[in-house]
Amino acid sequence: MTVDHSAWGALLAKYVKPSPDGINRFAYGAVMAGDKLALKAYLARLQGTKVTALARDEQFAFWINLYNALTIDVVLDQYPLKSIRDIRLGFSIFGGPWGKSLVTVEGKDLSLDDVEHAILRKVWRDPRVHYVVNCASLGCPNLMAKAFTGATLDAMLTRGARDYVNHARGVQVSGNKVRLSSIYSWYAKDFGPNQGALIAHLQQYASPELAAQLSTVDTISGYDYDWSLNDAK
Repeated sequence: MTVDHSAWGALLAKYVKPSPDGINRFAYGAVMAGDKLALKAYLARLQGTKVTALARDEQFAFWINLYNALTIDVVLDQYPLKSIRDIRLGFSIFGGPWGKSLVTVEGKDLSLDDVEHAILRKVWRDPRVHYVVNCASLGCPNLMAKAFTGATLDAMLTRGARDYVNHARGVQVSGNKVRLSSIYSWYAKDFGPNQGALIAHLQQYASPELAAQLSTVDTISGYDYDWSLNDAK
């Protein structure tokens, strides 16, 4: 069994706008009424899916697409806004919409936090998940212009990792110090038990030049994250 993600893929192809700075933005203000309805219809179809009957890679792709599509839908419902953290739905330590149950899959009410932390991180335990779930912010890894499928899953996970690690919002090396995205602080345990394991993870996806720079690092100087909406205006 596979899930038809073509409606989501069409929306991504239409409204994801790659920028010269390497950050993909989403044209929230340009989304037509019919496309908003198509997104809601897609989310409704996903909620009718028997996910447990899917192969493992299809399940992984399903949850990534659900998370990203639901995030876009929530932002569109509240747009215009400066940051997703301005949306107040349920409880989250970051503010935002992450704590409120928004969908029901196989009889279970789920929030965005549930999808990310109780399903994607807990079940798959693949640190690359942090490079493909998009929180509608400039500091977040790119929202890709294609929907995930079981067949493309591994390649897209790796691409997401490489794109983010090799971008300044992910990793910045200066001498023997490195400044990182806050993702590596919030979810430190997902990248290994210590700083050495984290650096090794980064080197795995870094360009040869960046990998060489990381080999000299002995200090993490700090963490940054830009919560501004990833809006293509």
